[in-house]
Amino acid sequence: MLITARCLVKNKSSCSYWGICRLSCVTSTDKSQVRSRRIQGLDAEQRRARRREQILAAAFDLIAADGYVNTAIEQICQTAFVGNKAFYELFDSKEDCYLALLAQQSERAQEMVATALSESSGTREEIVAAVIGAFAHSMVDDPRVAKVTFGEASGISAKVEQQRRVNRRWAAQFLETLWHEKGFVPPEGIGIDLHALAVSAIGGLFETVADWLHTDAGATGDIDVLIRDLTTFIEIVHLGLAAAVDRSGR
Repeated sequence: MLITARCLVKNKSSCSYWGICRLSCVTSTDKSQVRSRRIQGLDAEQRRARRREQILAAAFDLIAADGYVNTAIEQICQTAFVGNKAFYELFDSKEDCYLALLAQQSERAQEMVATALSESSGTREEIVAAVIGAFAHSMVDDPRVAKVTFGEASGISAKVEQQRRVNRRWAAQFLETLWHEKGFVPPEGIGIDLHALAVSAIGGLFETVADWLHTDAGATGDIDVLIRDLTTFIEIVHLGLAAAVDRSGR
């Protein structure tokens, strides 16, 4: 228990009966309650999480509109209605903020594609079409997504490139798993490095999106053209895969 006292005394050595003593006691429980007070119904951690979302939302808008290079931390803070101090409490730099934004958008796209696979049925071609459609929609339904994740990510820094590689490896593993589960290749394999092939196929799909952004169809958000191009590309990959299966005799 912490006790504070204020005494008004006649002399400096003691407090006499006629002195005035005021004691106030603040227990550790009381201090904890002060620290954990709620503002607008939110505790400290919830307010921190909300500030983080505000900053990421502002960065998303600005980078999509003006590009990574032309977006300053001060602009992000002004748009998010937070101070620079709040920004640096959450992110070390603009690069760090962008990495968090990339991870957020990647997780969203991954969830959409995985959900499409789990909920799809029919022939394996119909399942692939459903997955390709979900991937395209994850990039295009909000035009900012493709601009931020494909239009800006290349060449920013080594850390950003590493995050792009992480995203591609996840997508390649997803595609390789689909090939096995849907019977595109036999369980025993076909004598080639399927993971390397999946990485190359994902690179082609991602570059198709990046190129689409710079076409008239991309400018108008014509998702049908993107789905057509993505589907054509993966169908050709699968024709080559089927030829490899036949050649292996398995």
